[in-house]
Amino acid sequence: MSNPKCHTVDTAPGPEELRNWEVSRRTFLQSATALGATMAAGLSPTEASAQGAMIGAAKTKSVTLNINGENHSIQLDTRTSLLDALRDHLDMTGSKKGCDHGQCGACTVLVNGRRVNSCLLLAVSAEGDPITTIEGLSHGENLSPMQAAFLEHDAFQCGYCTPGQICSATALLDEIKAGQASVVSFEDGSQNAPKLTDREIKERMSGNICRCGAYPNIVSAVRAVAKGMSL
Repeated sequence: MSNPKCHTVDTAPGPEELRNWEVSRRTFLQSATALGATMAAGLSPTEASAQGAMIGAAKTKSVTLNINGENHSIQLDTRTSLLDALRDHLDMTGSKKGCDHGQCGACTVLVNGRRVNSCLLLAVSAEGDPITTIEGLSHGENLSPMQAAFLEHDAFQCGYCTPGQICSATALLDEIKAGQASVVSFEDGSQNAPKLTDREIKERMSGNICRCGAYPNIVSAVRAVAKGMSL
């Protein structure tokens, strides 16, 4: 008895069909191997962008970024991170590249007033949003209150992470002022009106790593600025 679910091929594939199948199979295996190697190596967006040329041609796009109150129009590979756009295309090198994986916070900038890791944000996705970098916090020769406090309280040593620390600390105080709660706020029962305790500051700054260990002085700097803001 024949099985209705069993389908048979009346004729075997010819030589041309076999060659086409072999080419498709080879192309698939090459692409899969390249993708697997990229994932296994844990490549950063920058490294993956460089290796992307092995798989296909990069797409470019004209992007206008509003940075520190000024518009900048540049032609970018669509895979370019905001950090690389700032440093490599606009010569704004204040934002630092630390891990390039969103783990250290050295690249922190403000987008719409909120802190973000610019190494993880595609530049094209920030088009139309106001971006503030460490260069945009000061007004000419006049430092921002947070920049001045970091100097006064010696809240750095090598200084590499400092731009990200200052941007993050600036946004931290805005978050407190807006009543945005953190994990610590809920644990302390102050989620409706967060209090700027040392523990609260440490929690909110935990995404910014200082390998020199200037954390106590960073907390002191944040506290000094908060006092001036009556927080």
